[in-house]
Amino acid sequence: MQIKIGIIGLQQVVNRLLKVIKAFPTFMPIVRIVKDEDEIPATAAALMMEVEVLLLFGANSHRKVKDNVSITIPVHYVPLTGTGLYKTLFQALQTNRLSGGISIDSLTKSMVMNTLKDLGIEHTKAVVFNGPAHASPDKLFEFHRNLSDSGDCSLAITGVESVARRLSGVQAANEWLIPSDQDMSVTLERALLSTESRRIKESQIVVGMIKVDDFGKLVMKRSNEHEVQKLKLDIHRMVLDYVESLDGYLTSLSGDEYLFFTTRGIFERETGGYKTIPLAKDANQSFGISLSLGVGFGTSANEAGTNARAALRKSKEAGGNTCFIIREDQTLIGPLEMADPLHTVLSATHKALIKKAENAGMTSAYLSKLLSHTAKYDTYEYTVHELAALLDVTVRSAHRLLLLWIDNGLADIAGMQKVPKGRPRQIFRFTFLKDKT
Repeated sequence: MQIKIGIIGLQQVVNRLLKVIKAFPTFMPIVRIVKDEDEIPATAAALMMEVEVLLLFGANSHRKVKDNVSITIPVHYVPLTGTGLYKTLFQALQTNRLSGGISIDSLTKSMVMNTLKDLGIEHTKAVVFNGPAHASPDKLFEFHRNLSDSGDCSLAITGVESVARRLSGVQAANEWLIPSDQDMSVTLERALLSTESRRIKESQIVVGMIKVDDFGKLVMKRSNEHEVQKLKLDIHRMVLDYVESLDGYLTSLSGDEYLFFTTRGIFERETGGYKTIPLAKDANQSFGISLSLGVGFGTSANEAGTNARAALRKSKEAGGNTCFIIREDQTLIGPLEMADPLHTVLSATHKALIKKAENAGMTSAYLSKLLSHTAKYDTYEYTVHELAALLDVTVRSAHRLLLLWIDNGLADIAGMQKVPKGRPRQIFRFTFLKDKT
């Protein structure tokens, strides 16, 4: 099961977090948008009954919840750090708004000065609010307004949205400082580790199956049996080193297929939260080979092994050089990054959607190929000829499949593509894939 995380904040920062959280397929976000920080405690009190962990934005929001709500679950907040200041200062520098000096709140003086130094603008005049850490919005507004009215600073940078709004109301130049994607990722990782479900799943068994792609062709290129055996030993040693990094157990099923066991917590850390498989890159660089991986989670070894075999089948159907994960609830994660870099990472595809796709005539092989191609090339739109080439079917068959998928809501017509000769070609968009990124 996915872990429900409550997210409370203003629309702009929540929208940004929802893009970052797609890299954490374990989380199921439950969102509550507020228009003012004063709404957060009551919203948090109500949302706590639905989720395992809460995530807020800023130290002030966190303090308000701690002071006004009896907390029964972990509560985390995305802090403002120097990394969030880089983009704001860079944009201000590009528009020549730093020459008159800046006033800043929500950050320490050392954070501000280090950021200015890194950008090579350490001589910029910067006045940092040195009042209490949890100063009221009224005090922050007066701090910035006084410096602006006196001409000491031409740009105010604040971490409080209500202060930025009030400064705009009095025509004072300002920027609202919001957390960076990196700050959000770090906070999400901490939130994940703090949940009870996560602690239980840390020791859950994981079964993995590794298959060397086109091993028969590799064997045919070797001049004698000694060379073949040496290749098998080299591959076995490489896979063994990888499984050792997982603190796992490895057994060889044949010369080109391996089975390993590890725990979920270790596997998640080594893959960066189900993002990349370093083994595949090592195999490609060392021996010029690609690998197909299938990973299964389960409440028993039998369930995990069955899911691993199904995931491996999807990887091979996608053309190899990829990895899919099937969890205990039959949700599908993947493809993970292998030797080739991915432009995007697809979040968990629920079993209900997989079932809908299969009922619409989209076989497991077609779905795997589409998922893999989407992740590698960040595209959701195809002409019928491109789709036919991808799925290895005739153009006529591709037309027939597209009509079926459109009728079932899996695809729609996105536009027309002009060609030098002949009639324009229709472009088809797979909407259900775009919704899963």
